[in-house]
Amino acid sequence: MQEQWFLINRKDEKTSIENLINELDVDYYTAKLLVNRGIEEIGEAKKFLNPTIANFYSETLMKDMERGVEIICNAIKSGKKIIVYGDYDCDGVISTVVLTKALKQLNANFNYHIPDRESEGYGMNIDRIKKLKEEGYEVILTCDNGIAAFEEINLAKSLGMQVVVTDHHEIPAFEENNTLVRRMPEADAIIDIKREDCPYPFKNLCGAGIALKFIICLYNKFDIDDEQWINLIQYVAIATVCDVVDLKEENRDIVSYGLKKIMSTENLGLKALIEETGLKDKVISVTHLGFVIGPCINATGRLENAKLSVDLFLSETEEEAKALAKKLVELNKERQELTTESTENVIEEIEKSNMSKDKVLLIYSPNIHESIAGIVAGRIKEKYYRPTIIMTKGKEMPKGSGRSIDEYNIFEELSRCKEYISKFGGHPMAAGLSVEEEKLHLVREALLRNCALTKEDLMPKQRIDFRLSVDKINENIIENFEKIKPYGKGNPAPLCAEKGLEISRVWILGKDRNVIKFRVNIPNSYKTIDAIGFGNIIDRFKESFEEKYGNERLIEVLESTYGNFNMDFIYVPKVNEYNGNKNIQLEIKSLRL
Repeated sequence: MQEQWFLINRKDEKTSIENLINELDVDYYTAKLLVNRGIEEIGEAKKFLNPTIANFYSETLMKDMERGVEIICNAIKSGKKIIVYGDYDCDGVISTVVLTKALKQLNANFNYHIPDRESEGYGMNIDRIKKLKEEGYEVILTCDNGIAAFEEINLAKSLGMQVVVTDHHEIPAFEENNTLVRRMPEADAIIDIKREDCPYPFKNLCGAGIALKFIICLYNKFDIDDEQWINLIQYVAIATVCDVVDLKEENRDIVSYGLKKIMSTENLGLKALIEETGLKDKVISVTHLGFVIGPCINATGRLENAKLSVDLFLSETEEEAKALAKKLVELNKERQELTTESTENVIEEIEKSNMSKDKVLLIYSPNIHESIAGIVAGRIKEKYYRPTIIMTKGKEMPKGSGRSIDEYNIFEELSRCKEYISKFGGHPMAAGLSVEEEKLHLVREALLRNCALTKEDLMPKQRIDFRLSVDKINENIIENFEKIKPYGKGNPAPLCAEKGLEISRVWILGKDRNVIKFRVNIPNSYKTIDAIGFGNIIDRFKESFEEKYGNERLIEVLESTYGNFNMDFIYVPKVNEYNGNKNIQLEIKSLRL
């Protein structure tokens, strides 16, 4: 796939870089990275380089916060039955854990509910509301859902229940006279930073972040020591990474503090999961949260019930924690196998039908397990760089998940064809929906008809921080790069690039043959440096090499491991430690001949 490579050069950046160097006493590379991420003001840069929970904004700035907390306070004091209504993804699980731990400490009369993905679907459910009322619950406290539950909240209110919504999703939009109008359900309190009338200055907290803010305010009402809510940050860090929100401002503070707290966690469930996934004695990073811990939590909601994950974090014995952690890891392995098989089937379908030319992909594949539709959509989006919706056979009608690219707000685009959709919700980059089977073609046609994406929009963009010759790389530069950790969405690992690198050797390695290693000659010397690539980097190399030199030459190079050709790399320089030896190597993020 053709990519656009850009070297980031901001207007008047020289002045900003010099200002940061002088005022903060930082090196050029750190200053340049800050400017590349849009951080030029001295105060903001100081906060970025020194993340701390002392930077938190006041939770009382959130619209309806005081009202929602007052409702829960009164319910606790009067002994009313409270139900925490969560969700089955990682953010929903962690939000539920945060609220549950706090309500337990406050001796509230409460329980929690995580909806079943297949029988209840996303968010609040009409039949469940009726059942909760029958069981005597008087107050519903949602987390990571509720902002689109118009019918369900109306029912709860008609049954005499109070509803407090804590959510972070987009406010639902409805098209009226060719204009999108945003509306909210009639809950007693709606705490959602996406509200237009919410003055809270940071709009990118995940659902667990909102739940944490709620608990801070609630604990203040009961004069609970700050250390109690601070201890909850370790869980919120997991959700913040796994919900893929920007790691800036408060999210950066949460994840930075949370990673440290996780390293010394006393939570039996989290300790067991860290051990079961092979992370014990390792320095836990954002990568571990996003690609090891998070997927295990998500797997329960996908293949069984996410209550398993909540119970893991609430475990009171080591035996219970170990059994649940083992179950989570097993489910995640099963999920990985299903995902690989389903993705391959969808790619085959796309290629056969010539859909790869569509600017928006909507594929109905009834045999895909509905719980992995979002993951498959993400994989297909990455391969074709197209907004992608994967629909599967739901219980009542086809259900699906969409994943988008930066240039396409999938939530708003679905809003524009809502007349054909039974139910939907989500973010600019991800959405879930239910559509009657006979209307699927109408949704696809409307999405394609309305799509304004250009040829350039549909080319992946690689934004490069530095053009850096490999003979200039040293440990000091790498240490300076790491000053902006933790990396993540909104703050990616620093990307370097260089043209015309001379490749002398190439190997495909690993038990699954999923690692490629290049030996790169360092200019003006007899030294070399190794460059490592993973996954699709191998396919990219094979495809481009074969296109330029032919299949016979490709086979010859791979069999002999000897090559004599030039390549351009986008890479992250890293220090590799193995058997007590340290050496610098390049981690390849993209390549071209």
